[in-house]
Amino acid sequence: MSQDFRSLNIEKPILRAIKRMGFEEPTPIQTETIPLLLDGRDVIAQAQTGTGKTAAFGIPIIQAIERPGKIPSALILCPTRELAVQVSEEIKRLAAFKNLTTLAVYGGASIEKQFSALERGIDIVTGTPGRIIDHIRRRTIDLSNVRYMVLDEADRMLDMGFIEDIDYILSHIPKNRQTMLFSATLPPEIRKIGERHMQRPATVSVSEDDLVLPNTTQAYFSIGRKNKIWALCRVLDKAKPKAIVFAQTKYMVDVIEKRLTSYGYPAAAIHGDLTQARRERVLSDFRSGKIMILIATDVAARGLDIEGVTHVINYDIPDNPETYVHRIGRTGRAGKEGKAITFVSSDEMHHLESIERFTDQQLKQIKVPSTKGRSSGQVHEVLDFDEMADIFGMVRFQLSLNRKDIPSVVDVSDFVARMARVNDITIGHIDISDDYIVVEVHKDVAMKVLRALRQSKYNGRKFEVKPLPRAQK
Repeated sequence: MSQDFRSLNIEKPILRAIKRMGFEEPTPIQTETIPLLLDGRDVIAQAQTGTGKTAAFGIPIIQAIERPGKIPSALILCPTRELAVQVSEEIKRLAAFKNLTTLAVYGGASIEKQFSALERGIDIVTGTPGRIIDHIRRRTIDLSNVRYMVLDEADRMLDMGFIEDIDYILSHIPKNRQTMLFSATLPPEIRKIGERHMQRPATVSVSEDDLVLPNTTQAYFSIGRKNKIWALCRVLDKAKPKAIVFAQTKYMVDVIEKRLTSYGYPAAAIHGDLTQARRERVLSDFRSGKIMILIATDVAARGLDIEGVTHVINYDIPDNPETYVHRIGRTGRAGKEGKAITFVSSDEMHHLESIERFTDQQLKQIKVPSTKGRSSGQVHEVLDFDEMADIFGMVRFQLSLNRKDIPSVVDVSDFVARMARVNDITIGHIDISDDYIVVEVHKDVAMKVLRALRQSKYNGRKFEVKPLPRAQK
């Protein structure tokens, strides 16, 4: 157990839970927020997913509730059902040695089961605004003893039109309470909520530098579209990770899932078209380890906070640097090491450069690991002439012939056109040296030229033909 958590004056039962969860040292938002909340202050905290904000408000709440009660002592409002479930589960783990009860309340789940749980007695309720209001109007939830109130991801609740709902809910909670507001951004409307409902709140902010966690190693593959699934399989075989794989579209998420499961990988997808029951089952399987690879869109993965993710793989590089930061924040948490690998094609280098400027970090280019695994014999690296071509669509081949063999550019062009049976307009620049000859051909005929030349002889002698990567500027 790190001395840092003990130095925050956290009581022993919670320290035991923190140790069991594998947290080794507090994140910046936890270090700054927990002492203020333990001191009873209202707090407005600017923090995004991946900064450890759930524990930042969860630990002080659990410590402040001295003994289990019949009606809730704490209410945590979240914008989505997925976030409500995740927050409730983390609070439950943090409270494991204090005998406190927790409940996630949200639409799409059985309201009768929620009635029963509330009737038995719940200490900490996490829920979405709509379902909380539903319980208030049905008089199935008693908020008269709530002393700790959290608005989690307040800016998202603002975007989703929940501000009037929040005002309504807060009007049913005692004014003598401690209120905590967590938000990725702090627009004027969020500050107005603080003015209306909070008592002299302290403001805490986590800088962008802190969002890119130091325990996350960042790297990229220079890889074209045709070889992405091959590269992904090589990473999965080599690292055997618990990984989240991000793709840009629901269609691509489904394609990746289908390919991986056909090769025998324990993978599943989440995106907006899934039913709530299916989504919850997938996330439960991922948390338990039944599924080790989760393929997701950014929208579907928003707010996900899953323990033990070792790798984030950007199958599709995001076109927004902030999205990149949010993605990789799902690994390298709580002092544990994580790895973020981004697949970048030649045409996407400008996105990589934007990410490097935004994060003020240079990503290291690494090679795709060579290893055998589940997909060996089923998926192979292929020649990707789209990736190898320059902006004019020209691909370069190196021939193990030289100036002594063919001194004339015209003779080289005629030889290639004749052997491959292509129009000489598809042949570009030719460079003849003392060691080799380099010929440019258009990518549309590249495979035809490659196969023809590898079967050809020049003056009765076989020669090697090697495709070259795109020339670097």
